[in-house]
Amino acid sequence: MNPIRRIRPTRAACIAALAAALAGLLAGCGGSGSSGSSGSSASSGDHRGGTLVLDWNGIGSSIDTAVDYDQNWTLLYMVYDGLVTWKKVGGAEGNTLVPDLATAIPSPTDGGKTYTFTLRKGIEYSNGAPVKASDFVRAIEREFTVPGPVGSFYQGIVGGDACAKTPKTCDLSQGISADNAAGTVTFHLTGPDPDFLQKLALPFAYAVPASTADKEVGPSNPLPATGPYMFDHYTPNQEILLKRNPHFKEWSKDAQPNGYPDEIEVKLSLSTEAEVTQIEQGQADWMYDQPPNDRLNEIANKYPDQVHLNPVPQVFHMALNTRVAPFNDVRVRQAVNYATDRNAIVKAWGGPQLATPTCQILPPDFPGYEPYCPYTTNPGDGKWHGPDLAKARQLIDASGTKGDKIAVICTPDEASKSVCLYFVSLFKQLGYDSSIKVLSAAVEYPYTQDSSNKAQISFSYWYPDYPSGADWFDVVVGCNGFHPNSTASANLSEFCDPKIQAMTEKAIKTSVTDQDAANQQWAAIDKATTDQAPWIALFLPRHVDFLSARVGNYIFDPNVLVGGPLLDQLWVK
Repeated sequence: MNPIRRIRPTRAACIAALAAALAGLLAGCGGSGSSGSSGSSASSGDHRGGTLVLDWNGIGSSIDTAVDYDQNWTLLYMVYDGLVTWKKVGGAEGNTLVPDLATAIPSPTDGGKTYTFTLRKGIEYSNGAPVKASDFVRAIEREFTVPGPVGSFYQGIVGGDACAKTPKTCDLSQGISADNAAGTVTFHLTGPDPDFLQKLALPFAYAVPASTADKEVGPSNPLPATGPYMFDHYTPNQEILLKRNPHFKEWSKDAQPNGYPDEIEVKLSLSTEAEVTQIEQGQADWMYDQPPNDRLNEIANKYPDQVHLNPVPQVFHMALNTRVAPFNDVRVRQAVNYATDRNAIVKAWGGPQLATPTCQILPPDFPGYEPYCPYTTNPGDGKWHGPDLAKARQLIDASGTKGDKIAVICTPDEASKSVCLYFVSLFKQLGYDSSIKVLSAAVEYPYTQDSSNKAQISFSYWYPDYPSGADWFDVVVGCNGFHPNSTASANLSEFCDPKIQAMTEKAIKTSVTDQDAANQQWAAIDKATTDQAPWIALFLPRHVDFLSARVGNYIFDPNVLVGGPLLDQLWVK
């Protein structure tokens, strides 16, 4: 999940105000799958109805499933459906694929290159029109014909490469065949793709009517819904209102459970201070944004039962441009990894209750993860113990780069700036001429993506699109994720090592037939990439949710579609 996919980064988390109160906060916090932690704990049948009110400082880029690649997925998963999805439950099971609009998840044929799905019967859009097999052809075509971020996910479909090159003449008739009478849709791939089902679970592959135009739909004309809710209206910078879809019938509780609230109101353009106050006063039930630093102590002490902390598979890091001096020298990249005091970064982020140091690319509990940390004193047990400045200085001396200029790029929010200023100070300590370059959140990521800007180092994070090593090593630190002179380049480090890429492609092929063997290969790739240091991996955050006292049935789902509580499963008094 590249940084466009903003799953509520916990970057407002914290400074000293929270430190004294964390013990009390943690005592009152629920974890994944906790239910009834606030509000009534009566049986679920007593909790249909009401309006769930959400506060949101901003909003994502679009409500069109072909275009959106950010926090709006939090809403889209309640409104639309694909052939498959991830199970909507708390905890690790939230990463389990289940059939959604398809009756079953098919096994591939033709050596892993063909998938045939059969649609459930009787599924209708919110406008009463039936969902047809041809709708899925249109959904994938629009990934190429409507300007959007990720047509590459579907280039493995026969005809996908040609569509990527000339979208106006996109023809996927050889790659996707639909039989509306039989209710079947068949995908033909150019080669086996072990992650193809995961990609079909993303919002980009959600069903849309075959008549949907080759242009982005806007707030005044949303796509018809298949899920339990539909967009009633969307007033930019003011409000979004979801209402029940009158044509929805629960076909699978695992895939798309019926929601509890009758309406879900999203208030937009509020300050985070106002969001906290509204939740405290019962005027809102949940805030998308993280609470501001100056309110954390208050929240922890006064409302401990309404605060929840959960780990997420998100890795915050400093991306080092491996094609620009001085970080085009692996010795410099390794040196700054050795020199970084990750405990100091964790402290700036809110302390060990809200963040855990890490040295590697993959997060814990991810396929292929094995603890690994070479950049520390006393390495060997996979844990970070402390910086090794002597080793860092030795490598920098050998590189001959002392005195080089380094601009550290970050966004203006308090926590991000504190991290970047730490590195400005560290680089000066190591003998470099360092400064900070602050860019607005809307500008920073496109700027650092574009290789023509020669950004040296920037503060970033990655939240995976789906649970596969390929989403890390083939995208964010892999050759296929780097696109020169483009603002659609997820690989900010511009890192492309032919040997590691060959290992990655082998692991992808292995995944088709032997996932356990592939996981061992991903672990080896993780170590090899970490050794080449395209990042300074910093920490793994905990996610903070603050809810009103009037809601219950809090269930945290770490899956990329949700990245937080299952909002439509909250009970509202």
